[in-house]
Amino acid sequence: MLVDSHCHLDFPDFAEDLDGIVARAEAAGVGKLVTISTRVRRLPALLAIAERFPNVYCSVGTHPHNADEEDGISAEELIELTKHPKVIALGEAGLDNFYEHGSSGAQERGFRAHIAAARATGLPLVIHTREADEQCGTILEDEMARGAFKAVLHCYTGGRELAMKAIDMGLSISFTGIITFKKSQELRDLAAELPADRIMVETDAPYLAPGKWRGKRNEPSYVVETAKVLAETRGVSLEELSRQTTENFFRLFSKAFAESSPGTGEPA
Repeated sequence: MLVDSHCHLDFPDFAEDLDGIVARAEAAGVGKLVTISTRVRRLPALLAIAERFPNVYCSVGTHPHNADEEDGISAEELIELTKHPKVIALGEAGLDNFYEHGSSGAQERGFRAHIAAARATGLPLVIHTREADEQCGTILEDEMARGAFKAVLHCYTGGRELAMKAIDMGLSISFTGIITFKKSQELRDLAAELPADRIMVETDAPYLAPGKWRGKRNEPSYVVETAKVLAETRGVSLEELSRQTTENFFRLFSKAFAESSPGTGEPA
């Protein structure tokens, strides 16, 4: 089984095809999907999707692009919203200096509030970081010194220094279809180097379709192609890569494990 640990099923791209999207994922062996929040105020729409499909979970958080729009949302409010059984993570939150859609101050305030909520709840934070390696690393080190928390750097495209700093802090790294692109050799080299117990796969659908579908709408079933390339990169079988990344997912997103199979000891 594979897991798509990061997609956006509430986006308009999927509105007319949601049942088909989930069915194709299941048929491809993608057993769990996590639809990731980009606006706290739109959580009800995510919950409606997660409640509709037994194998779909969600997070709650504010994407850095929306940091000004949701500036001031507190850790306490985030903590309260994580009490829903289908909410298994915080985020995505973090820093984005590539686009100027969120002011630096609001992004950092939001990032730190999400970290505080992750620390308090024990749920993982899904981190978005783009063109912000040094700033992200500094905030992570500062916050980790205040108390440990779980997190994954999603859709990783940053440098080796930030990746290794994150690994040293006990965090995880997740890869998208970008790793399949011809010009992504440096990223593949990094992926080959990371510890096996800290890597995951995702789609970030509807964006970033793997190479064979590049330019088209991405969907969760395509995470299989990303997993194939990551397995080749690391010199392991697809079966081994699937087993390892799924195990990593359930260890990090442990609430999904509990909700999948209460009392059984095995993920459904």
